[in-house]
Amino acid sequence: MPQSTRQWFSEKVEAIRKSPTLPFYEILDSHLFTKSLQAENVHSHSCVFTPLITLCVFLSQVLDPDHSCRSAVARLNVWLSVNRRKACSPETSTYCEARQRLPLGVIKRLVCGTSHEVDGQALDKWLWKGRRVTMVDGTTVSMPDTRANQREFPQPSSQVTGVGFPLARIVVLISLCTGVVRDLAVGPYAGKETGETALLRTLWESLETGEILLGDRYFASFFGMIGLKGRGVDGLFRMHQRRKCDFRRGRRLGVEDHVVTWTKPIRPSWMDEATYAQIPEQLTIRELRIRVSIPGYRVNELVLVTTLLDSESYTKDELADLFMKRWNVELDLRSIKCTLQMDILRCKTPEMVRKEIWMHMLAYNLIRELMARAANVHDMEPREISFKGALQTVNEFRHAFGHAADEERTQLLVRMLEAIASHRVGDRPKRVEPRLKKRRPKPTGYLAEPRSTARNRLTGKA
Repeated sequence: MPQSTRQWFSEKVEAIRKSPTLPFYEILDSHLFTKSLQAENVHSHSCVFTPLITLCVFLSQVLDPDHSCRSAVARLNVWLSVNRRKACSPETSTYCEARQRLPLGVIKRLVCGTSHEVDGQALDKWLWKGRRVTMVDGTTVSMPDTRANQREFPQPSSQVTGVGFPLARIVVLISLCTGVVRDLAVGPYAGKETGETALLRTLWESLETGEILLGDRYFASFFGMIGLKGRGVDGLFRMHQRRKCDFRRGRRLGVEDHVVTWTKPIRPSWMDEATYAQIPEQLTIRELRIRVSIPGYRVNELVLVTTLLDSESYTKDELADLFMKRWNVELDLRSIKCTLQMDILRCKTPEMVRKEIWMHMLAYNLIRELMARAANVHDMEPREISFKGALQTVNEFRHAFGHAADEERTQLLVRMLEAIASHRVGDRPKRVEPRLKKRRPKPTGYLAEPRSTARNRLTGKA
């Protein structure tokens, strides 16, 4: 990309940073954005919907509770009016075409870039025994019932054709200390090589040597753990329900804590013979049982498996405490799916569905960046700050930044970080709540046939 083009993009970013309606004046810096455009070889001849403006409008759309394209275009027209520029058409077609032109690779690079910057600036006291811990978990999202979506992300076979909705499976890697999404994989809900373990294998390259991967029992497989170990990554998982343990065997480390050897299973269908032959015949694993005596908890005991074999450096109680923190990934997914409203997507093509998912992750990471900055300034940990409180604070403060003079912006930033830090998550150890809803749903029936069939029946055309 020529120097003049890079300078033009940088100037555009600086203008967006001062905008009253397009978010994240400080975080979406020109260097990271220009680098992403260069890597994807993006060029634009549009006067209004440049790649940068399209990205920022798309970003504001996923943050807005309305989530509609019409509202996003209206926000852009407000920005154009404030900056004394000619307003664009209120119709959404041009904006939707601009979103389609925006490469998915640009959004991916921004997500990974922001997570790398935030995690790279994490304080040592935020780490676990000086090591970075990454959590892994899977979830699903629904999307509009279009033919294109059904072909790429078929609905579950248990649902009647024309009644259900396409489902996509997502596996995410989330940092334990800062909460940022480091990487994710998207695939169909059902089919060959679409499970969570298969999607996790596509993310192995995102893990760095010396990390600890924390997950539930679904990831505690022989091939998964030996694959992580080969990359210098340790794992801590709950024992898979199909595997049995006998604490009378192996090398004893303590009470219900021992080291055993797992033997290589038969070759799975997804692995070729050459790869299978290179895998060692045995894997040394540490197994430990944790007793849960807290009333109201669903389980009374947990059996954990890990490649952290040193019982002096990593005691049984420390590993139990670390595994209990795995619940943070469930809370993070709730923030993404419920607070950012990603549980039901709006795009009607698989390509745009993937962009919408990654754009939600970018918005989430940018909020997490501000939370980490606020935690650093106010001597806290990012996990002590409410994500929803931070999102509400940013949405209100960004309007003030657009109308503030340059000398007032620094003071506004200080006050915004102070407000973000004030929304602390309550310290409620051993909290127990019934997993039931008190408010009853409205007595509305469910559509049990295709909508066109129901419409014809009501109009007498059936």
